Amino acid sequence: MIKDRLNSLNLVLPKTPKSAGLYVPVVITGNLVFVSGQLPIEQGSNSSYIKFGGKVGKDISLEDGKKAAQLCTMNALSQLEFALGSLDRVDKFIKISGYVNCEASFTEHPKIIDGASDLILQIFGEKGKHTRVALGMNSLPLNGAVEIDYIVAKE
Repeated sequence: MIKDRLNSLNLVLPKTPKSAGLYVPVVITGNLVFVSGQLPIEQGSNSSYIKFGGKVGKDISLEDGKKAAQLCTMNALSQLEFALGSLDRVDKFIKISGYVNCEASFTEHPKIIDGASDLILQIFGEKGKHTRVALGMNSLPLNGAVEIDYIVAKE
């Protein structure tokens, strides 16, 4: 079970983040699940906030950029669990699209999004193998360092 795997990795899913705009966080059509872009939002005692903001390589380190990608992933998993009722219903990760807030000269996008890919593989094993795109952006919503969206197949 995925909950057991999360526990063995000392990971706890965060409270499901609310949409930051006029969109739904998850759409299910057939066996495909589309998770809207997730930011590195952390739930505080009274509100949510961007934990990793700014441009990777300028305002925050590459290591913190990877942590931002991991937090985006945890938020996406929370969205998936809410929409599916259980992460055990995930059959396969199809695609991860990762966007890195950075300067035009930054070229380490894949290393940052590896934070998300590695976490998915640790949690889901073979089901976590996915296609991916890692892109640099001039800016991201709420000045987030990373934003990631997901396409998943469900059982």
